[in-house]
Amino acid sequence: MKNIYSKLVLILCTVFLVSCDNDEMSHTNVSAVNTLYSPANNKFFDLNAQSSAVFEWEAAKAEDNGVVLYDVVFDKENGDFSKPVYTMPSDGNGFQKTLTLSFSDLNKIAGLAGIPTEAVGKLKWTVHSSKGINVQKSAASGIFEVLTASGFPTPDQLFITGTGSENGTTVANAQAFKKVGTTKFEIYTKLSAGTYKFITTKNGTPVVYYVDNGKLKENGETTVTGDAKVYKIVLDFSTGVTTMTEIKKIELWFPPLSQYLFEYTYAGGGIWKAANKHISFKQESWGRDERYKFKFTVVNGAATTEEWYGSINGDNNRPDANTAASFWYMVPVTSDFWNNCFKFASAVDNANVNAEINFSAASPAYTHSFTIL
Repeated sequence: MKNIYSKLVLILCTVFLVSCDNDEMSHTNVSAVNTLYSPANNKFFDLNAQSSAVFEWEAAKAEDNGVVLYDVVFDKENGDFSKPVYTMPSDGNGFQKTLTLSFSDLNKIAGLAGIPTEAVGKLKWTVHSSKGINVQKSAASGIFEVLTASGFPTPDQLFITGTGSENGTTVANAQAFKKVGTTKFEIYTKLSAGTYKFITTKNGTPVVYYVDNGKLKENGETTVTGDAKVYKIVLDFSTGVTTMTEIKKIELWFPPLSQYLFEYTYAGGGIWKAANKHISFKQESWGRDERYKFKFTVVNGAATTEEWYGSINGDNNRPDANTAASFWYMVPVTSDFWNNCFKFASAVDNANVNAEINFSAASPAYTHSFTIL
């Protein structure tokens, strides 16, 4: 009798524990998403535009009537989502039944799916619902079509090399670009007759880019003919657009005399120099006037224009030994006669100097200096 009683107690406890376990786990149960609303099947997106796409679906239901978390899953057109190319929480950190994706993000997903740049391809999507565990995979899926943008993944660094570049074909000597934005690089460099290309590393196997009719392309090189010229080259990896501006001339503007004191000569590596130049301030009734800034004469296609560089400040005091290096940083300014002018140090008055403008990638900011001889 005692044995029968013990077995009965054991059975009852087991049933109770299973029941409790089921009750505790019921709050994690959710239904699968049954219907995808948008985008419509085979919807086409041109990812070259600055826009976004909205993905929307029918809400899943939680057994405890609580909130549901959603992940949007992307795969190749013929994929089965067992190895998706990308998964992302829905809007609101996964709480909303929508996902808004920029065309830039869609372009990245297309690249992960193996769709080349400037090509048409299809992607598949679906939604997973859960409470963080017990993920429910929707049986519904959608297809949409994209025209991928001209852009490329942005590298961490970039260099120029080739027979037409300043430093020739020795990769170790390749001149570095300066990264000036999330997806932009620029360089001031001289191009001569020959070829050039851009590489993402000096070690190992780099990704190679080149310019073709103003567009960034992969795995090639650009041919240069004619006379050597100094250029500002700007590359935007998000759009694949390249801009090449010839730097025809740089002059030191001295407004007290309404004249240019001298012209700089390109020395290589994004640096211009002017050697042994005499500088004398202008005597005014109130003192010696020492203000200056810079005029760049540039050529874009057939148009020759001016670009002015000066101080970030509208006005300045004369620098001294305690002045921060940022005082000499050069930024784009207007052609206003006086505004945003620098001021020479007092010791420069009636002295000969070596002048330098440094727009190299190694410089923390575009800057200039005067060394008294």
